[in-house]
Amino acid sequence: MPDFDFDAVVVGAGAVGLACGYALARRGLTAAILERDAAIGQEVSSRNSEVIHGGLYYPTGSLRARLCVAGRRALYPFLDAHHVAYDRCGKLVVATNPDEVEHVEAIFAQAQANGVEGMARLSRAEALAMEPELQVEMALWSPQSGVLDSHGYMLALQGEIEAAGGAVVVSTPFEGAEPRAGEGFEVRAGGGEPTSLTCRLLVTAPGLQAQGVAAQIAGFPNAAIPPAHFGKGVYFRLQGKAPFRRLIYPPPIHGALGTHYRRDLGGQAVFGPDLTYVDAPDYSVDASAADGFYRYIRKFWPGLPDGALAPDYAGVRPKLHGPDEPQPDFRIDGPRTHGIAGLVTLFGIESPGLTSSLAIGDEVAGLLGL
Repeated sequence: MPDFDFDAVVVGAGAVGLACGYALARRGLTAAILERDAAIGQEVSSRNSEVIHGGLYYPTGSLRARLCVAGRRALYPFLDAHHVAYDRCGKLVVATNPDEVEHVEAIFAQAQANGVEGMARLSRAEALAMEPELQVEMALWSPQSGVLDSHGYMLALQGEIEAAGGAVVVSTPFEGAEPRAGEGFEVRAGGGEPTSLTCRLLVTAPGLQAQGVAAQIAGFPNAAIPPAHFGKGVYFRLQGKAPFRRLIYPPPIHGALGTHYRRDLGGQAVFGPDLTYVDAPDYSVDASAADGFYRYIRKFWPGLPDGALAPDYAGVRPKLHGPDEPQPDFRIDGPRTHGIAGLVTLFGIESPGLTSSLAIGDEVAGLLGL
């Protein structure tokens, strides 16, 4: 048997990359997680809504549907076992006028098809009894949805990887890999102390850099690299008391779930994200975007006061579709797709990637024959 530095190398120490490393650790393997940034989870994983999704929206049989439900079912016990903060507050999907009722009813049917537990239709009176300040015609209730401390979750995953003999190495960009004769890979890592290491298995989960990383793997077919698109979303924070206890979601927009409301774990109200396409990751927040937020939020919360929104932060999602294209499924590609033994590549892991992450790790392990 060849002698390797690690059983596996995972590129990317966001929630999904760390969950892949955790899945390998649970199977008795040592993994080195390479992260180009100076800390774990600095991009997609820390610039999102930190929502635990029920699995309502995604097409029947898709990876998004299956992995979101399975990931969410695994996530709450993991958070409990590792003492990571969360709030299983539940979600209301609201039809704010009669024209939206059919769309919301279709979401209910999709949630039922996806096996989401506890879903219920609510009349206007029932929804208002839960959240009196809503503008609502009818609503869906998803009791399995919630909010978590995403950084605490990632630290727990890191701890599990390191306890199993693995390593999470930051400030260490992936600079290429070559399949070795017979089995495994030689991986080049940069940073302050460039090095190379060997592994039997290689997983790439670098989020926004997925396409560029795949292109640095010798022999990886160009045809197996999907086009990259960047979807930017900004968030605004409410200056004042949070108006709702539960997550509030209007019907989704094209290509995303749209601007929604959450009360974060600190008790503050946050709205977002919107969606614009950008040529490259950009985390600036234009305060003038507030005008659109006021209009959108007042559809479900007419009582939003003037001047109450403050710019907060922005996130960028790795999308596989452009503005006018249908939203595709996650891409989790094993050897059958790209032809390289021992390699799994992940593309377009955006929402609900955080919720799905533990199940994504198990999916990756399965594609590696573990």
